[in-house]
Amino acid sequence: MVLRLEIFESEDGAATSDTVVLDTSVLEEAKLASYDSGYAAGWEDATAAQNGDQSRIRADLARNLQALSFTYQEARSHILRAIEPLIAQMTDKVLPLIAKETLGAVVLDTLLPLADNMADAPVTLVLNPVVRAAIEPLVTEVTGLPLKIEEEPSLSEGQVYLRLGPSETVVDLDRATQEIAATVRSFFDMSHKEN
Repeated sequence: MVLRLEIFESEDGAATSDTVVLDTSVLEEAKLASYDSGYAAGWEDATAAQNGDQSRIRADLARNLQALSFTYQEARSHILRAIEPLIAQMTDKVLPLIAKETLGAVVLDTLLPLADNMADAPVTLVLNPVVRAAIEPLVTEVTGLPLKIEEEPSLSEGQVYLRLGPSETVVDLDRATQEIAATVRSFFDMSHKEN
């Protein structure tokens, strides 16, 4: 079917009787072409907008992760600076007191496995005279072994040598507390260097 449109006026205002003929198939093709063109342009705009959004989201995420990392490091640094004096006091003051109070128990824990192998052999404890009163009754009561104590003032209060026959074992809580304190100090020194 052919569509005919009549033109009633010309550009100069005079009436004319020219007729414009349009083919509906050409009109349909023009509509489809403009639809396809509009659809493609819309798809390109949507793709560009999505790519822009993804780039912005990635950039925002990277910025937020970096800020979070700095915040974590700052918080960690602040907490470590705040607790350092407390931990230093504990390792310098409290830890040696705990070691002194538990020396007898540590000597006993070290002696019991050795005593099982040396049933009636005399046990010789070499220790500082200051700690004798804390260690002697405990070892005598629990083990029931014959006990010989040698006082050695040159030993520190945290050192005890246990001799059972030919074997000798050393309990050195002073050295252990010094190593713990050195480890704590080096941890805080390393933390200061990281910041």
